[in-house]
Parts: sequence; C-alpha cells; structure tokens
Amino acid sequence: MEKLMNEKLFEEKQYVLEGLAAKESWRLFKILAEFIEGFEVLPRVYPGVTIFGSARTAPDHPDYQKAVELGKLLVKSGFSVITGGGPGIMEAANKGAAEANGYSVGLNIKLPFEQAPNPYANIKLEFRYFFVRKVMMAKYSVAFVFFPGGFGTLDEMFEVLTLVQTKKIKPVPIALVGKDFWTPLQNWFKDYLLMNNKISPKDIELFRIVETPEETLEYIKEYLWI
Repeated sequence: MEKLMNEKLFEEKQYVLEGLAAKESWRLFKILAEFIEGFEVLPRVYPGVTIFGSARTAPDHPDYQKAVELGKLLVKSGFSVITGGGPGIMEAANKGAAEANGYSVGLNIKLPFEQAPNPYANIKLEFRYFFVRKVMMAKYSVAFVFFPGGFGTLDEMFEVLTLVQTKKIKPVPIALVGKDFWTPLQNWFKDYLLMNNKISPKDIELFRIVETPEETLEYIKEYLWI
C-alpha cells in the first residue's frame, strides 16, 4: 500500500498544471524566473528562425539531413537557429548551425521520460513550463519552420498559426517542410475547415508547404524582403 501511495504521489507531481494550486502560489516565482532568464539571454540571437520537428527522427533519415542543411543555410544568411534543444530534427538543425559557426540555441523542456539536450546548441536554456518555452520560441523568431513530427510539433504549428490568425503576433513566414507529410493536412483544412466555415480562405495562405532547405530559405527571405 505504501509503495502504491508513493507511486501515485510521484505520478501526480509530474503533471505541472496540477501543482498550480493557490496554496502553492510560490511556483509563480519559478515561472517568473524562467521568463527573466529567457528575456536576458535570447535577445542576442535575434533574428532567429525556430525549427520544429520530431524528436524521433533518426540521423540517417532524409528529414534529419534536410534539417542539418537548413541550419547551415540559415546561419550563412545571417539568421540564428532556435530549436527545442532535444534529439531528432532539433539536434539536426542545431548541428547544421554549429557546423556553420553560427548561433545555435536549444530551449530544452524537462520531461519525465525524455528528452536529453543535444550536444550541438551553443546556447542552452532549460524550462519546466511549456508555455514559457513557447513564448521564448516565438518572441525572438522572424520565421518558423516545421518538419514532420507528432503531437508536440502539431501543437506548436497550430499555436503559431493561431497567433498570426488572431493578430497576437505580426505575420511571419511559416514553412512546412515535406509535401507528402503536410499536403494531406492542407487538403483537410480546405475540404473540412474551410468548407464548413471554420476558417477563412486567407487562413490557408498563412503557411507554405516546401520541400527542400533551399526552397525554405528562399521563401523566408522572399517573405521578409531580404
């Protein structure tokens, strides 16, 4: 019984939002500290391009190689690279930026089962709270790139699209890399969301599906008039 109680307490502690009760309002100071650290460190990386994608993408996968190449191209074009700091696509983008001798930022999130920071980011911050990390990823970025990924990648993509759609942030280039992966989702937007009046026709134009690192960079520069 004691063992079960301890396991239950451990399980409950890992759910961050469950800990935000009034009696534990001291946690707000931890949240504030994460914001302050980000605001002090990250201005030096502006203008940044934040790259998202699956943490499960292996180094021998074509998407990994594309992310490495994109990291290099962005740095050579005067951008810094910002990622979630973990493995997979995040590691690849940080690796490419580091190999091009540019700023490579990893904003890692503390999770109970994953993820260890990758070794390639030369600026590293660690966050406990997803919402603070999301603010940092958005505030110092002039563009967003999404490689194929799972729930986390989709969550970030929809959040960025919503922020632009609702004018909470100014319009920015949003590139979705991989036509085979993203085109079915785009078609769903058109066939179901748009046809059922859930979004506007102009919302389909908030992003562009691209295929190569070169095409991604060209779109970003074209959008920003660089």
